[in-house]
Amino acid sequence: MRILTFTTLYPNASRPSQGLFVETRLRQLLSVSRVQAQVVAPVPWFPSTHPRYGRYAAFASVPKKERRHGIQVSHPRFVSLPKIGMTIAPLLLANAVQPVLERIAREGYKFDLIDAHYFYPDGVAAAILGKRLGVPVVITARGSDLTLLPQYILPRKMIQWAARNAAGLVTVCAALKQPLIALGVPANRIAVLRNGVDLSLFTPVDRDVARRRLGFRRPTLLSVGNLVPLKGHDLTIRALASLPGVDLVIAGDGPQQSALEALARTLGLIERVKFVGVLSQHDLRCYYGAADALVLASSREGWANVLLESMACGTPVIASNVWGTPEVVTAPEAGVLLQERTPQAIATAVTNLLADYPDRAATRRYAERFNWDDTSHGQVALFERVLGRTASRDVVNVVAQEQI
Repeated sequence: MRILTFTTLYPNASRPSQGLFVETRLRQLLSVSRVQAQVVAPVPWFPSTHPRYGRYAAFASVPKKERRHGIQVSHPRFVSLPKIGMTIAPLLLANAVQPVLERIAREGYKFDLIDAHYFYPDGVAAAILGKRLGVPVVITARGSDLTLLPQYILPRKMIQWAARNAAGLVTVCAALKQPLIALGVPANRIAVLRNGVDLSLFTPVDRDVARRRLGFRRPTLLSVGNLVPLKGHDLTIRALASLPGVDLVIAGDGPQQSALEALARTLGLIERVKFVGVLSQHDLRCYYGAADALVLASSREGWANVLLESMACGTPVIASNVWGTPEVVTAPEAGVLLQERTPQAIATAVTNLLADYPDRAATRRYAERFNWDDTSHGQVALFERVLGRTASRDVVNVVAQEQI
């Protein structure tokens, strides 16, 4: 079986931490099956690599092709129009990528299906390409593509169209099935294939050594994620005001960094809040292992990989009770679900957790339940079912003229 993984959320040489959850799932699939894969991970076109252009310069420096972990990855460029281009993004993406897919097929990699990640614009573009090329498409929904984007009229209609025309639909948690069902998709068409955790990468470290290396001298909380409002880093900073003697480390970058630093300074907490930027997974393992708890105060999450990564390192979590998170945190040894998404609720949860701290070995054992095997085998079963069911309809799909 040959698959073509298609997504704008995939790591590359310039942004190695972007979309790691997609790459990890694909690598795990290839390790336990006879599936072959190539990846097409488009990036927005930008003319200059000059550092003054920030993340746009990073787009320009992405190589057109690279191999990551033995997987061939292509990075075609597409036109992205900030703010005004939202409604035409799927068509622009599909038009830019089609010649690349045709070239890949001509060069001998005749893929059996398109494995698309994130419903909009990626999944919609994949559905357009599937019709044009006569190839079945499987779309995986991952979070805000279903919890946020369907609020907009045209994206909602295009997501509905893509869902109708996809041969397979996947959500990464049971909670994400509900918005898809609300869009008119029959429940029996949706497979839930949760993310797992790399148990060989995220393992307990020598805690004393890690704490000395990182300079942790007091109980320390860790918050990992993009520095954007939905991640709730500001709530965790405010919680420190009620947690004397507790420090906070924030790993990630983003547009809110200056505001978060100013907040910590205004509250007189700047000496207890440390920003460490984006960390490699190897470095994250050390921080997870050294911390006393991971705090994730997000307003939205599909399936937050950082929760399982922390648990796999033996560190319990404190997390907001949203979307797929209650499916991850289900036992005391895993950590605590917040009753409210407020600074006081975070402070109370931290106090209670530190007073009745779970055995770190038990936290690790809990995470071991979330290996990748079930997900990978579920993917193979779904792909085989899709190919068996849709093979006779490919010609119909090619000539179908249904418009979005």
